[in-house]
Amino acid sequence: MRTFVAGQEAHGDIEFADLALGIDVDLFRGPLEFETVDERAARQDAARDILADLRAQAEAGDEIAGWDALYADALTHTVPFLRAVRDRRSGTGEAA
Repeated sequence: MRTFVAGQEAHGDIEFADLALGIDVDLFRGPLEFETVDERAARQDAARDILADLRAQAEAGDEIAGWDALYADALTHTVPFLRAVRDRRSGTGEAA
């Protein structure tokens, strides 16, 4: 079965959420693969700017932007499981 959102085919749950909500999960949560300190800083700056815009739109009466802001904010407080495990093991000297 195929899933389409606004005429685009979604390949998986994350892509469906991206298309349906207009929120790039990796932008707010962080990618599953390694990113440099500069890449992380740039991504977080962009996420903060977009989140601020969403909040401003919500305060102006856009209910959808308000829900998007809540979702995006929640994503910023998560860590992809695989990255968290990798970081923990590399930081504690545990065998991978």
